[in-house]
Amino acid sequence: MTEAGPPPRAPRATQGAWRRLLRAGSPRATRANLLAMLLAGALGFAIITQVRQTSIQGLENLREDELVRVFAGVDQEGERLANEIRGLESSLELLQSQSTNEAEAQRAAKERLDTLGILAGTAPASGTGIVLTIGDPDGTVTGPLVLDTIQELRGAGAEAIQIGDVRVVSNTWFSEVDGGLSVSGTTVRPPYVIRAIGDGSTLAGAMEIPGGVTASVRRVGGTTDVQVREEVEVDALLTLAPPQYARPVPTTTP
Repeated sequence: MTEAGPPPRAPRATQGAWRRLLRAGSPRATRANLLAMLLAGALGFAIITQVRQTSIQGLENLREDELVRVFAGVDQEGERLANEIRGLESSLELLQSQSTNEAEAQRAAKERLDTLGILAGTAPASGTGIVLTIGDPDGTVTGPLVLDTIQELRGAGAEAIQIGDVRVVSNTWFSEVDGGLSVSGTTVRPPYVIRAIGDGSTLAGAMEIPGGVTASVRRVGGTTDVQVREEVEVDALLTLAPPQYARPVPTTTP
C-alpha cells in the first residue's frame, strides 16, 4: 500500500499575489491620510461643541442688554397682538350692529307691509270693533245711504271694513241691483252686515248720533243693530289688478 504524502505547496507566484493584495488593502500612514484624519476630528469636535452650547444656552446666560432687547421684543409683540384683538372686536361689534340694524329694518319693512296690506284690503285683519246689521225689508236702503254709512265709519277711525263678503277700500263703489246692492260689482243682499275694526265705543257712537246713520236708515223703513265686540274679523280680501297707465316715478338716492 502506498501512503499519502503532505499536500503540495502553492506555487510561489500565487503566494506573492496574495501578499501584494493584503498590502494594498492595509491602511498606510501617509501625509494625506493623517491630514484627513485631523480635519475630520476637528469638524466633529466643532459640531459637538455647537450642539452642547445650543442646548444649554438660555435666558440665564444672556447679558443684561440682550435681556432688555428680548423683553422689548416681547412687549412689542404683545402690543401688536393687543391691537389685532381690538381690531377684531371692533369688526365683530360692527357686524353685530349691522345685523341688528338689518333685522330692525326688515321688521319695520314687514310691519309697514302688513299695514299697507290692511289698508289696501290684501291682508286680513282682526281687532276690536263693531258689527252693524242693516235690515231692509222693503228694499228702500240705497247705495248712497250705505256709502254714507261707510264714510261715517271711516270718519270715526275704522281701519278695516267689510260688508257681506266684500272688502271695502278707498275705491269701493255702491249701486242698486234687483234684490240688493252691487258692491264694486259683487251683489250683496240684505240684511247688510258691516264689520268694522276700530275703537268699538267710538264707532258705535258715530252710528247713533242724531240725524246720522241709524236715523237715516229708520227714516226709509230700514232697521239697524250695532254690536260692540272685542274681536272682529275682517277676512275678505281684495285682488289688486296691475295699473294700466300709472307707472312709479324713479327716485334718486341722495
